[in-house]
Amino acid sequence: MITHSGEQKVSIREYMRGGKEYVKQVTLSKELPENARLFSTLRLIPGASIGYHVHENETELFYFVEGYGRVQDDDQFYDVRAGDSMATFSGHGHSVENTGSSDLVLVAVIIKD
Repeated sequence: MITHSGEQKVSIREYMRGGKEYVKQVTLSKELPENARLFSTLRLIPGASIGYHVHENETELFYFVEGYGRVQDDDQFYDVRAGDSMATFSGHGHSVENTGSSDLVLVAVIIKD
């Protein structure tokens, strides 16, 4: 199944998960398999963040496409940049912040356990 760019749903998520500013979310596929909850790009403007949250009964995968940021992975903090990836498994939490001077763009996938 093909989802053309004009068919992708675009939404603005203000203060996502208690974070700062807003995140532009583009849903990349019209349909997902039963065990998937999300397949999107997330674009954070400079200074924007997604607040810390824990995933239960699902795993979230990030691939950082553009920019620079800082993530919290449980109680550890890491700097990330384009080309890096991250996995947050069930029972674990994370947050993302754009610490760069340009947009931080990532692909996010959530798979149900």
